[in-house]
Amino acid sequence: MNEETTADAATRRSFRLHNATVPARPLEPALYLVATPIGNLGDITLRALETLAGADVLACEDTRVTRVLLDRYGIQNRPFAYHEHNADEAGPRLLQALEAGRSVALVSDAGTPLVSDPGYRLAQQAIAAGYRVIPIPGASAPLAALVGSGLPNDAFLFAGFLPAKDKARRDRLGELAAAPATLIFFESPHRIGATLVAAADVLGATRSASVCRELTKTYEEFRRGTLADLAAHYQQVENVKGEIVLVIGPPEPVETDEADVDAVLADLSKSMPTAGAATEAARLTGLPRKVLYQRLLEIKNADGR
Repeated sequence: MNEETTADAATRRSFRLHNATVPARPLEPALYLVATPIGNLGDITLRALETLAGADVLACEDTRVTRVLLDRYGIQNRPFAYHEHNADEAGPRLLQALEAGRSVALVSDAGTPLVSDPGYRLAQQAIAAGYRVIPIPGASAPLAALVGSGLPNDAFLFAGFLPAKDKARRDRLGELAAAPATLIFFESPHRIGATLVAAADVLGATRSASVCRELTKTYEEFRRGTLADLAAHYQQVENVKGEIVLVIGPPEPVETDEADVDAVLADLSKSMPTAGAATEAARLTGLPRKVLYQRLLEIKNADGR
């Protein structure tokens, strides 16, 4: 974050649009969280371009990635690296810039900052210190996947990345099994097959889902079907490539009375530990796992077990 002259700043405060140079207005001191394209560089807003060009300090995950976007639109602003490996050093420098009355723009490599990236801590620190934090909305992989999946979107839950290890992954899916919402996850291409198998086992083979790959890019793909169908497909595909968002529809509502639930719990507990029985009962009934777990403990206490 080198100091520059007023003339230097005026020169770089512009961007190119349709072969025309557009001046960017000066920004008020604040931390700007700027959404950038997730693939197609045309998915950038005019407000985002103006912010990237006009910010006194431009912080990004990878200067090489951000430079591609800046060059596309003729923005001469010099990006400053801020990522999980240098946050302890770079974060205070960005806060010092805010304290000095400068505008700071933060971008991730793609999409909306703070969504599964290290900008969350910086935003927290800026808010705690009393600085304005201004979102500049735009591209978002979870939302693009949701609206393209064809699955219910009246209620949805973005859960980031699932754990890499199978047991932890299944435990997390079990916690979310009864959530009355469409579930959205980021997933790596080399794990998507195993994740779909686990999801089919824990959430139910017939639950609807969509694997959304390479969103907004040349080879964009939405593969829709049941979890069982998708698991079978990706178990056969070698070398899956690209960035993936997995969208899983909400559970089908199941009408059960208390006696039926108790019967399901009692039957499952004969062959499974308490936690496992509660997880399976949640999948079968659509009721919250925590409620079922507590009910099973009550049943066992009443029986003297």
